[in-house]
Amino acid sequence: MTKVLVTARSFAKSPEARAVLEQAGCEVIFNPYDRPLTEDELVELIKGMDALVAGMDAVTAKVIAAGLPTLKIIAKHGVGYNTIDVAAAAAYGIPVTITPGANNISVAELAIGLMLAVARHIPQMDGIVRRGGWSRMTGSELYGKVLGIIGMGSIGCEVAKRAHAFGMKIIAYDIRPRQDMIENYGVTYLPMADCLAQADFLSLHAPALPETIGMINKDTLKTMKRTAFLINTARGDLIVEEDLYDALKNGVIAGAGLDTFVHEPIRDARLFTLDNVVLTPHAGATTHEAVTRMGVMAAEEVVRVLSGQPPQNPVKI
Repeated sequence: MTKVLVTARSFAKSPEARAVLEQAGCEVIFNPYDRPLTEDELVELIKGMDALVAGMDAVTAKVIAAGLPTLKIIAKHGVGYNTIDVAAAAAYGIPVTITPGANNISVAELAIGLMLAVARHIPQMDGIVRRGGWSRMTGSELYGKVLGIIGMGSIGCEVAKRAHAFGMKIIAYDIRPRQDMIENYGVTYLPMADCLAQADFLSLHAPALPETIGMINKDTLKTMKRTAFLINTARGDLIVEEDLYDALKNGVIAGAGLDTFVHEPIRDARLFTLDNVVLTPHAGATTHEAVTRMGVMAAEEVVRVLSGQPPQNPVKI
């Protein structure tokens, strides 16, 4: 029987996705741990597998080599494939696929949720009430504020649509401005430095590339308003966390809402001591709807490739 190793933990929450594989005659082997797998664990589990549905695990060249000669496809449960050695997979003739568009709405909605949470001090007031208190914290409205979006891909555009409904003024940086966003949602495209300087809320939606890694650092943070809030639902590598901690502690910016981190689970416990940051565990895509869409898309790619067809959404290198 064809065997599929599924390390993406949320895949197991989608019976629709599992059904796609099982109806195609696949035996599904799930991640035995409630965490991303180590390289050594993956090396052992991937042996004899025909396909891998990968989560946040590091799929290294060693892991891929251990899957030979049976491994025929690595299907990423999501769109971020920076944890997969795509070059090594290509060298062995193994396609790597992603699920574009599956989590756009879910991530965009979390970005808006983090804006509301940090601007209105929702977690802090929840804690006050739970401890028996009734004191209020004065927050800020989103209405009329300037939202800067770095990266106007699919998710960035979904954030802009929702921010427009809140009555926010939207400025954005992207190398490919979209005319429909200008005409329909009033987006003004500016150089990145201007977006940082003018934004009341700055939301990151850029990929982790050599030119974007560490783009938010002590120098760029100093160019932002002291009243500004930073939102990151993209990639943790975009931010130099040491610099962000110092900026939040010393009032360089007002606050932050973070869903992604350089190391996950997060290692810098100092962020836990700050009351002007809201932290979530890389949960942008964790909705019933997105999990189902991602799982089904990844499963369909596996079935497609194992049946001798080309993948629909391969990573190109």
